Amino acid sequence: MSLEAGAVLNVAPDHLDWHGTIDAYARDKGRIYENVQVACVYNVADPRTEELVREADVVEGARAAGFVVGTPGPGDLGLVDDVLVDRAFHAADDDPDRRKSAAEFGTLEDLKQLGDHNGVVPTHIVADALAAAALARAHGVPTAAVRDGLRSFGPSDHRIQRVAEAGGVTYVNDSKATNAHSAAASLAGFAHGTVVWIAGGLAKGATFDELVSSRADRMRAAVVIGAEPGPLADTLARHAPQIPVVVIDPGDTETVMRRAVAAARDLAQPGDTVLLAPAGASQDQFVSYAQRGEEFAKVVRELTTTH
Repeated sequence: MSLEAGAVLNVAPDHLDWHGTIDAYARDKGRIYENVQVACVYNVADPRTEELVREADVVEGARAAGFVVGTPGPGDLGLVDDVLVDRAFHAADDDPDRRKSAAEFGTLEDLKQLGDHNGVVPTHIVADALAAAALARAHGVPTAAVRDGLRSFGPSDHRIQRVAEAGGVTYVNDSKATNAHSAAASLAGFAHGTVVWIAGGLAKGATFDELVSSRADRMRAAVVIGAEPGPLADTLARHAPQIPVVVIDPGDTETVMRRAVAAARDLAQPGDTVLLAPAGASQDQFVSYAQRGEEFAKVVRELTTTH
């Protein structure tokens, strides 16, 4: 494979039950950069992704392009105040002012449809937009077209999908958050108000200590699902003993989500968000993350209508 441009957004523990170690997982992720023709896009905030670029054997002339939710250096894309800017692909290489200038291709306002119910765009959404823009710009897409693409991109199912609001509580389906890293990003996106967190599932060899310790301040309570809820429940007890935890008996798989949402609804207070961000794969109790999310949305609509 020889991509025009490739990106690695992060390197965090996942699928270790398959890869064995985080180093083996990172090496396999880094293979996307092999034989890249135009640009290797990496995350400035995650040095491991830049390391993968440095180790890759690329086509002569291919460049490294970082993205950062902050002021970009020469050769990067980033954020200046609320403006998305390109300092990587905005001018020809022989332009003497190239390293001192930048091209605007959007603002945070262009991403408002992806924000929370207060209109705040989570940091990881901004980072994703910058990475997508880098890939588009590497292909030669004009800045105006990148801006139009960002404006027209809407939230998709099971990815921070707002399902309902009832009694002052917002219900959000992020069933696609199938590992600790993505669940941490999801929780970080709700800086206004507290979260009743529904989580659990197949850990795929990962642990939850860093996730819980770093995001405990966002949680009012937690509802733990999964065929083996013990590890996550134990982690919550160690790192967030002040948080009420309800463990859903895994015995009746067909009613797991109904019982979980009912418990979360009873724990939530006006202004809270009930967030399904499982931090685990779904196959222990559901067919897929999509089916898990669909069940959550279905139950939420039923329970918030009748409550």
